[in-house]
Amino acid sequence: MKLKFIADLDYQKRAIDSVVQIFKGQEMSQSNFTVSYGPNAGMIQTDLGVGNRLDLTPEEILKNVQDIQMKNGLPRSERLDGMHFTVEMETGTGKTYVYLRTIYELHKHYGFTKFVIVVPSVAIREGVYKSLQITRDHFNELYDHTPVEYFIYDSQKLDQVRNFATATTIQIMIINIDAFRKSFEDPDKEDKANVIHRPNDRLNGYRPIEFIQQTNPIVIIDEPQSVDTTPKSKEAIASLHPLCTLRYSATHVEKYNMVYRLDAVDAYNQKLVKKIEVMSVRSEPSFNVPYIKLIEVKEGKAKIELDVESRGKVKRTTKTVKYGDDLYDISGERELYRGYIVEQIDWTEGNEAIEINGYRLQIGEAIGDLDDDAIRRYQIRKTIEEHLNKELQLRRRGIKVLSLFFIDKVAHYRDYDKDGNPIKGKYAVMFEEEYKNLIQKPKYRQLWDDPGIDPDVEKAHNGYFAQDKKGRLKDTKGNTEADTDVYNLIMKDKERLLSLNEPLRFIFSHSALREGWDNPNVFQICTLKDSAGTYVSRRQEIGRGLRLAVNQNGERVQDYHINTLTVMANESYEEFVATLQKEIEEETGVKFGKIEKHIFAKLVYVDEKTEEPVQIGYDLSVKLYEELKQNGYIDKHSMVTSELKKAIENYDLRLSAEFQPWLPAIVKEIKRHLQALPIKDATKKQKVKLNMSVFNQEEFRQLWDKIKYKTVYSVDFDSEQLIQKCIESIQTMPRIEKIRILSRKGKVEIDRMTGVQAQTVSESVEDYVSLHHTLPDVITELQNRTNLTRKTIVRILTGCKRLEDFKNNPQKFIEEVTKIIQREMKQLLKDGVKYYKIGDDAYYAVELFQNEELLAYLNDNAIPSEKSLFDHIVYDSDVEERFARRFENDEKVKVYVKLPSWFKIDTPIGAYNPDWALVIEKDGEEKLYFVLETKGQEWEGELRPGESAKIAFARKHFEAIGTDIEFVGPENDVEAFMLRAVNR
Repeated sequence: MKLKFIADLDYQKRAIDSVVQIFKGQEMSQSNFTVSYGPNAGMIQTDLGVGNRLDLTPEEILKNVQDIQMKNGLPRSERLDGMHFTVEMETGTGKTYVYLRTIYELHKHYGFTKFVIVVPSVAIREGVYKSLQITRDHFNELYDHTPVEYFIYDSQKLDQVRNFATATTIQIMIINIDAFRKSFEDPDKEDKANVIHRPNDRLNGYRPIEFIQQTNPIVIIDEPQSVDTTPKSKEAIASLHPLCTLRYSATHVEKYNMVYRLDAVDAYNQKLVKKIEVMSVRSEPSFNVPYIKLIEVKEGKAKIELDVESRGKVKRTTKTVKYGDDLYDISGERELYRGYIVEQIDWTEGNEAIEINGYRLQIGEAIGDLDDDAIRRYQIRKTIEEHLNKELQLRRRGIKVLSLFFIDKVAHYRDYDKDGNPIKGKYAVMFEEEYKNLIQKPKYRQLWDDPGIDPDVEKAHNGYFAQDKKGRLKDTKGNTEADTDVYNLIMKDKERLLSLNEPLRFIFSHSALREGWDNPNVFQICTLKDSAGTYVSRRQEIGRGLRLAVNQNGERVQDYHINTLTVMANESYEEFVATLQKEIEEETGVKFGKIEKHIFAKLVYVDEKTEEPVQIGYDLSVKLYEELKQNGYIDKHSMVTSELKKAIENYDLRLSAEFQPWLPAIVKEIKRHLQALPIKDATKKQKVKLNMSVFNQEEFRQLWDKIKYKTVYSVDFDSEQLIQKCIESIQTMPRIEKIRILSRKGKVEIDRMTGVQAQTVSESVEDYVSLHHTLPDVITELQNRTNLTRKTIVRILTGCKRLEDFKNNPQKFIEEVTKIIQREMKQLLKDGVKYYKIGDDAYYAVELFQNEELLAYLNDNAIPSEKSLFDHIVYDSDVEERFARRFENDEKVKVYVKLPSWFKIDTPIGAYNPDWALVIEKDGEEKLYFVLETKGQEWEGELRPGESAKIAFARKHFEAIGTDIEFVGPENDVEAFMLRAVNR
């Protein structure tokens, strides 16, 4: 297997561009293929090598950052406070890919060549190195084999540091923070410093870090919340003398000049990661025996969980107790707790415990409850069962299923006898016993014949843990080396681990895989430990399985019904969701249901006359925020009110005329901030069954016969027409003026009454032409941005006769011409695509529905159905739910179907999958046949450009098959659709 990467994911390209635009105005590199020490190469010669060079002033950088923040709807930085920039991306969305590709883009645009990636752990270090290896061919293809050298810093291989400094190609050094955090100030103690800070004879007496410092590297910090949270760490980062730092994480502690954010809710709702379902595994409280569980011990007090009665209801509650407390009183005078007195609290480190009525409980232990081991065994059993069910479903589609266990102690999985020989811990024993019992079930017998499923249960599971110098496995924070064989398989041979022929499918870990490692095919995560961990720990653990699955060809699987991560949690579904949401709010600073002044700044509408996007900007965003507050839509704490929720639900948001052009975008943005984490309750999951009575119904068969046919398309693209239209549009674009500089001279006076006063005495404005005499390569730049040939670009530029504008402001000219060319290309493509029916034998067979496997969450995303092909309709949005309920209850709708993911229409910009097909009866006689697209956005103009174009191509497809089927959409108002349908 070879993992494949997608180059045109819109959200990743926006993240990359947001960093590239920080340096807008920096002179461009003259060539993608050669590097020189000239003024336009983005490089500078130093005593020890070649370094990055920055020409922009802090004021220019700040202006760029503010423009980016406005475009992305982020808080505006009023000052830089250093060259530190933050990118927030949800775990599993390709953060590493994004910053690696950003390296190539920064080199391509500005000639920067020196990059240092700082990581917190061995796991992340190896993950980054592996990512560089597996993306090499992909980036070679994208960037025309731009030479790149990368290595992991090794204090025994200091020649690599010298080469890093002297080479003129892109250089990438990966280094652990621990490798350079310990410096020295006293020469007598230099032997205690990291090797990187010590003078070295092989480097002519220089310290290795001096070679790095003189390159002014761009420092990329991976998981900064684990890297630079202490003064020593910050000092270490600063000691690299970075040109700038770029911080990438899903869970930033400090947010320096944020330029891009893709948060958890956006990632889930855009289906960029797996959806999460929670299987709650815990004992149900009976309230018939005294239940006590020790949660936490501090000096002189303890936190326990017990069953408390209040207002006639008993609820399991956490209470803080101290020596001498009577649980009878604390429980609401429940007789079960009479005589249960807190007799002792021990808070000595390592021995934390509490004694009550003769019972001694350590942290996590309980009385009156199922034994913890019984619950852990059941968690293991349910994880294996869920795993095997997914194997039955996914192996035939070439998808390997992996499960990951996080455990509380390494010894519970692998222990040692008195002679130091490894033995199985209790979790390993439980796993093997439960696995052997489950695999014998008749439903799993078909898996026995699979060559990748070894009958030897010991080959199905293994553990990834750190080990000490003697090779014994131990509990760690994941920062040290692990046992070699498993380490190589999990960390280095990701492709082999994903192979169906590799028997390892269940992985146990303590904390070494908490961050820095993930695998796209982890479908189950089981936490065999107390869930009361830190937010990062919980989020990072879940993050190991969020990435979308891949098949045996290394291709990403887009089917969202497959991409589900099941979390086996030892807490209730409600507790899991509420706690995770609360922790996200605390850590990210993004509060669910809160409207902030800046969030509308990025919103745009397209002006009908100019066809140009018009952005709200910061000032109007603040004004809109104040209007929402005045209208009672948000309260004094900026939280949404019930009035706003009602206005959104009823499509009755009332705003002044000034904001009407942006109304659809404003509604969409408010909805985004009203959404909670879309986590499903796995206990409510049920397989959806095919409704055979509808499947065999004549009206459905007639509907299917009208929509089933396949088409091909041709593109009639007249390059001469494109050239001429581009020339005409460029000739009529507004003149691009020279950069103008305003200068003021004033005198300063100091007065006791008025303080310091400045009075302008003269002002002047003058044209300013950059002193850099070498202009950027406009042909190459336009070619890269439009993908047209150099010959076509040259004809457009020479024909437009506007090259004087290019000399006035090269960057502005390139941007404006790019927009014109892309607009004309889009219009020609839209008009030039023609669809043709292949023939009567090319169609989607109706029998494919019998192979469809759908899972619904009956309390969440499904409604019962009698008119559709399945006994439940599974919907993806509130708009789809409204349409499904109306179709189900409207007697005019005879049959309807949610079109499956395999029903695709080919378009020049990718496959398209419509939402619905239905039959409506008019006046009790005439039958009308529709294919319908529903979208959560209010108007078609609010759709992403690519999606809108696909819908336009779909209309041509249905016209071409000529079966009297009407394609409608995008629609979001079911009442309006039904009214138009029956009155057409």
